[in-house]
Amino acid sequence: MHTMIGILGFVLLVAILWDAFESVILPRHVRRSFRIARFFFRTAWTIWSVTAAYIRTPKRREGYLSYFGPLSLLLLIGFWALALVLAFAMLQWAAGSALASPGNPSTFRTDLYFSGTTFFTLGLGDITPQSSGARILSVFEAGTGFGFLALIIAYLPTLYGAFSQREVSIPLLDARAGSPPTASELLRRHGPERIQNGLAHYLRDWETWSAQLMETHLTYPFLCFFRSQHDNQSWVAAFTAILDTCALLIAYGEGETKWQAQLTFAICRHAVADLAQIFYIDSRMPDTNRLPAEDLPQVRSLLIQCGVPGCTEAGDAKLKELRRLYEPYLNGLSQLLLMPLPSWGVETPAGQENTVWGRITSRATRPARPEEVETDHF
Repeated sequence: MHTMIGILGFVLLVAILWDAFESVILPRHVRRSFRIARFFFRTAWTIWSVTAAYIRTPKRREGYLSYFGPLSLLLLIGFWALALVLAFAMLQWAAGSALASPGNPSTFRTDLYFSGTTFFTLGLGDITPQSSGARILSVFEAGTGFGFLALIIAYLPTLYGAFSQREVSIPLLDARAGSPPTASELLRRHGPERIQNGLAHYLRDWETWSAQLMETHLTYPFLCFFRSQHDNQSWVAAFTAILDTCALLIAYGEGETKWQAQLTFAICRHAVADLAQIFYIDSRMPDTNRLPAEDLPQVRSLLIQCGVPGCTEAGDAKLKELRRLYEPYLNGLSQLLLMPLPSWGVETPAGQENTVWGRITSRATRPARPEEVETDHF
């Protein structure tokens, strides 16, 4: 019996340490089907998302969902620590529970308490190891606990730095593509004077953003559950708007902007496909069509107004082909993470006046109100 418990304790110890190494320290995505951290996040998110369905108010539901990312990470660290404490207690019990506790017999409860105080390096001194094996285990556990907690704490700024790096570009879409962002609004706000120059440079920035996000989120997939500051913004919606824009420019555009759109489309599609594979998302097309066929003439008309000449029906087939390359993955991520996908924004949003962009553009096209006219006072 003692031998079996000792083997189980050793296996648990190695499994937890290896899982923590792969999840936090190893800068590479692990493709093994079963991992403790993956099982933990899947189970916790299932419970969390089911509970969120009972919250009727969208704002409160989004606020509730925003707690999951940071809280689940802390709970995972706590789970690892408790499992390591249990593993060392099992090893102490298998070694004969050679612990001296004044006035109390040595039991597994004593081993568990001693393991906890040793792992967190409390050093209370009320229980002392008596045999050589118990002393070696105590020293090894103290070193493991100190190193484990130090490494996890040291990597927390790296994780939050990756999250902050992702979020910097998302609020910038508010002024350029609306909130939630849409491809049509991004093209409409750039206008014909900026489509050929400014938009290509902007898509180049998103090419870099997508590569950085793929690098960090493949290494730390739990960052996908971290949500943006505003309820109508998300990294999934930002990906959708940029991929939609690139698809339009590739299908109907030409010149430098089309070439840059192809580069940005390639890395963005690569990123969403790899992220979808991590969560085992089905790559079938969604049932709902975000861009019906009857809206395509409006899309072509908008592109012509924005300075993209030569938009004909010949590009419709290419656009449909491009959409099949990324929409299934985005739809799967949207359903899993409960982050809704934006529309294509063919028509100007009715609530544009409520945004900063809407107020700025409306002031530019209407007479100034008396309270907005600056006067000199003598």
